[in-house]
Amino acid sequence: MQRRQGRVSAGLLLLLYQISQVGLQNIPSVTLGVLALNIFLFLNPVRPLPEVCISVNEGFYRRNWQRLLLSPVHHADDWHLYYNMISMLWKGIMLEKKLKSIWFAYIIAVFSVLIGVVYMVLEFMLVKILDDPSYEMNCAVGFSGVLFALKVLNNHYNPGRVSSVLGLQIPSKYACWVELVAIHLISPG
Repeated sequence: MQRRQGRVSAGLLLLLYQISQVGLQNIPSVTLGVLALNIFLFLNPVRPLPEVCISVNEGFYRRNWQRLLLSPVHHADDWHLYYNMISMLWKGIMLEKKLKSIWFAYIIAVFSVLIGVVYMVLEFMLVKILDDPSYEMNCAVGFSGVLFALKVLNNHYNPGRVSSVLGLQIPSKYACWVELVAIHLISPG
């Protein structure tokens, strides 16, 4: 989880290219703000990743609650940022227009904090169920959890659609779960 501060890389350049292809004028304000915040914090992290990631040990036992706010907007590397922000761009354009900016901003803020809480609860459950304290130390960063929550919300507002996951046509209401399993299998951790 190490990255050089201020380094412009292939994933970041591709992300900026994709944003330019959509056009800033076509990106709703909250979505654009989320993209800008994540890119800015990638280039200028508040602290090193081990000091912003969320875990049971850091977030719960040490009561370092600021990590709930910092972990979603920091990314492990440029490709992590790229994939998350391309997903945010697409979901943000669709949902922000439907929900309006103020409600969408509220949802992003709530999801950003709740995802960290849910992550800690799940890791704590793994500690208890598997009797393995190492799960208390697993530390996560990134916007992926918020994106999965937005995908579920998008499926709610756009029912009956079909998505392609690894070339398989799957009803959109199940696609986010299949995608989650596929990502875990392709890129565990």
